[in-house]
Amino acid sequence: MRALLAAFVAASAPALAMPSEVTAEYQLTSAGLTIGRISESFVLKDDTYAISSVSKSEGILKVLYDEQITLRSTGRLVGTRLQPLQFEERRTKEPKRDVSATFDWERGVLNSRFRGETSQVPLPRETQDRLSMMYQFMNMSPRAGRFVLAMSNGRKVEHYTYELVGEPRISTPAGEFDTFHFARVNYGPKESKAEVFLAKERNNFPVRIVFDDSRGLRVEQSIVALSAK
Repeated sequence: MRALLAAFVAASAPALAMPSEVTAEYQLTSAGLTIGRISESFVLKDDTYAISSVSKSEGILKVLYDEQITLRSTGRLVGTRLQPLQFEERRTKEPKRDVSATFDWERGVLNSRFRGETSQVPLPRETQDRLSMMYQFMNMSPRAGRFVLAMSNGRKVEHYTYELVGEPRISTPAGEFDTFHFARVNYGPKESKAEVFLAKERNNFPVRIVFDDSRGLRVEQSIVALSAK
């Protein structure tokens, strides 16, 4: 998953205590088959943070397309908000698709480098990168209503609307969790769908994420192991 609006954060609710260290492992499945695994780490020290995420192909996908994707986000903690300063995406099989970006908050500009070219795009306040946005949930107090996220993939910034659709208890390889279930609000048939389930008793950490693209491909990301301190 950011401009988090008042519909998402109750003004009177205290900010949640963000852990100083998190390690998480997810499995990726599609049509009931395991296709990948993701290992992540988050470290918060004083007012700076670092997040790393490594995705590797598994199962039949490893045979067809053996890839490793590494994402890194570094930045600072401003109040209760993660503010990314640098983001990068690295691929072992297709390095030509590598992306790196710096966030110039003073000038309000995202500086991006992709395929050997550099570009600049406007940087809305409170934008998150695609990695930091998931960890920002730990510092928020979800409630009913819609909210808008400004998220960058390192090349551009897009806005997404989400809403709370339920509070189910779900089962994952790491156990059962009581969750807040948020879904992306779609405004057209060609838009991809996304859902995120935040574990209430685990700092609102995402324990399941579901993506559906417009072609019918569905990928689920489920927590396998989670440690925080």
